[in-house]
Amino acid sequence: MALLHKADIRPTKLELLSGWLPAQSWYAGPPAPEVSRVSAGRFDDPAGAVGIEIMLVRVGDGPILHTPLTYRDAPLDGAGEFLIGTTEHSVLGTRWVYDACGDPVFAAVLAEVIRTGGTQAVEEVHGDGQVVVREPVLLLRGSGSAASPAGEIVQVRSGEVTSIPMAAGTLHIFRTPTAPPASADAALTAQWSEVDSPVVLARLTA
Repeated sequence: MALLHKADIRPTKLELLSGWLPAQSWYAGPPAPEVSRVSAGRFDDPAGAVGIEIMLVRVGDGPILHTPLTYRDAPLDGAGEFLIGTTEHSVLGTRWVYDACGDPVFAAVLAEVIRTGGTQAVEEVHGDGQVVVREPVLLLRGSGSAASPAGEIVQVRSGEVTSIPMAAGTLHIFRTPTAPPASADAALTAQWSEVDSPVVLARLTA
């Protein structure tokens, strides 16, 4: 279960992405983008320490972009190149926001979701003395196909497909969601209100 708080966040996640996207090799939009959210969903960190969010955004009428994020309460050692920025959360304080492709917790969780046929986390929102379970707007599902287990992150190569080599396989993160895979593929798919059928956000290969 993903525990969320009703809070003010400054700058917002979309504002951070507006400053970060133009520097990415796979981004082809304007130099000063106005980023809008398309949909988003969460995964659970088993240790409960790292926030993991699958974020789909769009710049103007351009293509949908897959920008997974992780949120931490302290800097991640050795991951400075993947830092998108910091934000002030009115409940949790300073949060370090990372391109999740450089975060080993994201890699391990995503690989496990794909291997086991996992889904998005239940989102429980706390605020104003109430707890509300939020209906999911982004349906995420791992294929459950047999694939190598996750291991330690080794390196990241950026491009339109970001590859994360691991000790026993490689995660491929599609920055622009692509068509559904063959049934044998080990993949993460997503579906939301704008699409009629699931699209692929990531694959896991041996």
